[in-house]
Amino acid sequence: MADEVNQLELAQQLLAQAKEQGIELMGPNGLLGQLTKNVLETALDAEMTEHLGYEKNDPAGRGSGNSRNGTRSKTVLTEIGPVEIDVPRDTESSFEPKIVRKRQRRLTGIDEIVLSLSAKGLTTGEISAHFQDIYGASVSKDTISRITDKVLEEMTEWQNRPLDRVYPVVFIDAIHVKIRDGQVTNRPIYVAIGVTVNGERDILGLWAGDGGKGAKFWLAVLTEIKNRGVADVCLVACDGLKGLPEAINTVWELAVVQTCIIHLIRNTFRFAPRQHWDEMSRDLKPIYTAPTEAAAKERFVEFATKWGPKYPAIVRLWENAWSEFVPFLDYDVEIRRVICSTNAIESVNARYRRAIRARGHFPTEQAALKCLYLATRALDPTGRGRARWAMRWKPALNAFAITFEGRIN
Repeated sequence: MADEVNQLELAQQLLAQAKEQGIELMGPNGLLGQLTKNVLETALDAEMTEHLGYEKNDPAGRGSGNSRNGTRSKTVLTEIGPVEIDVPRDTESSFEPKIVRKRQRRLTGIDEIVLSLSAKGLTTGEISAHFQDIYGASVSKDTISRITDKVLEEMTEWQNRPLDRVYPVVFIDAIHVKIRDGQVTNRPIYVAIGVTVNGERDILGLWAGDGGKGAKFWLAVLTEIKNRGVADVCLVACDGLKGLPEAINTVWELAVVQTCIIHLIRNTFRFAPRQHWDEMSRDLKPIYTAPTEAAAKERFVEFATKWGPKYPAIVRLWENAWSEFVPFLDYDVEIRRVICSTNAIESVNARYRRAIRARGHFPTEQAALKCLYLATRALDPTGRGRARWAMRWKPALNAFAITFEGRIN
């Protein structure tokens, strides 16, 4: 408590002195810049003392063979803007500072700011302009690209990290991006999102496809997931992806393939203007929350009577998907709630769409994957994209344990 009071008093004293002297808080000669300069130079002097083995002006250093040899000026970009510092030198030129390395022009925090802005969908040009506007510092587009390229190795590690042994539910979705390969074409990036036994969302990975992938492609993807430790999946929710159901049952023999209700609802809205979405959503809910197939059919007839004359394509969509939708009604209401919980998936998709929309198109598949990984990385501090799936998870876990007896540990 005393330390906090002393720090507060020191901060107040520094602010008062700065105000008396007409020193701004921010800016090239601002108070924060001077404090940053003093802290960095003090840390560098301490590193030099450790390197030489004796304090500055200490007689013990006479005849040691190496000594301080003045300083050299250097400007580094920090979170508060450019700061000019004096870096100590030694006569042997063997000093290798750690806090501000040789040839380093940015503190680590700047790289994190670049990655954060990139994850939010800003292009390299917009990030460069942001640094010029906010920090008064020039950071080239090439430098920003090199900073974001540093995450490629991290992305590879993430894509190959060990996964949980069991997932009650795995959703497989597609995000479409524009790739400029000779000509600009739409290509899908597939994302697998698992619900853990602890009720958390876990983004399992990202895979680039060309839209015509079949069972062989999906077998490779799912085998990769299995080899990373996933021994069993109870439910896999997907929608109309060629060869996927066959691959699922080849890799996880006991897995149930379920038409994704979220996809069905999302596709419904594609045929209607936004002004009708809320009302239509209220009319759809009694269908997929009905206790039996007969009750769901009655609610669907009511829905079709109301909306069919205006949007016949929506009625046809549900009629075509009905046989694949019906098994969903056999599940416990708690399991249904997990499958229909759109927030955890849509929050991911919204972040992905925002990042993609800002760029328009990508030069390569790797650039698109890097963009989506940065968006994933920003979803939580661990970079794994974890989040709570549902508040009422324990009832759902009990329902899964009973429905899929012996498989949920």
